[in-house]
Amino acid sequence: MTQPPDRLYLLYHELRPARSDYSYVVETNQFEKHVDLFLKLRNEKTSVFYPEITFDDGHISNFEFALPILHSRAIKAWFFITVGWTGQKPGYMGWAELRALQGAGQQIGAHGWSHTLLTHCDQPQLQKELLKARLTLEDKLGTSITTMSLPGGRSNQRVLAACREAGYQQVFTSVPKAEPQPAGPAVGRLNIRGDMTLEWLTKLFQPESGVLSGLQRQHQIKATAKTLLGDRLYERLWALLNRHEPTTDAGEAAAHENPAHYQ
Repeated sequence: MTQPPDRLYLLYHELRPARSDYSYVVETNQFEKHVDLFLKLRNEKTSVFYPEITFDDGHISNFEFALPILHSRAIKAWFFITVGWTGQKPGYMGWAELRALQGAGQQIGAHGWSHTLLTHCDQPQLQKELLKARLTLEDKLGTSITTMSLPGGRSNQRVLAACREAGYQQVFTSVPKAEPQPAGPAVGRLNIRGDMTLEWLTKLFQPESGVLSGLQRQHQIKATAKTLLGDRLYERLWALLNRHEPTTDAGEAAAHENPAHYQ
């Protein structure tokens, strides 16, 4: 029996029709080219890695722009939802949009209740961020929710244990690595930024290019920086490096963004 290829899970956030310097925004036509590349790699069946698509937060652009592109190519993605923002925070999906995603065959998971870094939560807060988020999604969507993605990629053994206790079978992280199949309880992902070109993404799926190993080295450096600087100072540095937008765009990005987003 042929061994299935390892999966590379790609992490997206917001899409916009026009280019933005805010790093967590990917231009819509660029995303469409990404999806076409992923479909090509899947159909070739010779690629070392099999691409999978995930979204964090539940931004309205996931429904308005991503869903039509995915649906036209019969591709399913994971949409991890910050449940307390649903129908409450401007720029994010409501329950009607989530039900439409689900009805289109897309996969829904939780991204916490308020996007708080879980490593900062005490036990009652973890209960709200994890269990309340899952139960609310299940109640509103009428389906079992078994997957969770970590806000800001932050976790420790206490957080992972709390995820298991809250009923999640898989936790999606921000660790850039390929996942053998079947995937285990912790699933790594690669954060896709707006400045990553199609050529760069193509090389990502070529192990000999060294792109994936380079991302893994960067991740280790970032992990060390977070430990040395602490979350608050690291957040300020992250904002400086990732939010270089014109004033009007910056205000919009800040309104749509949560400080716990930085990775």
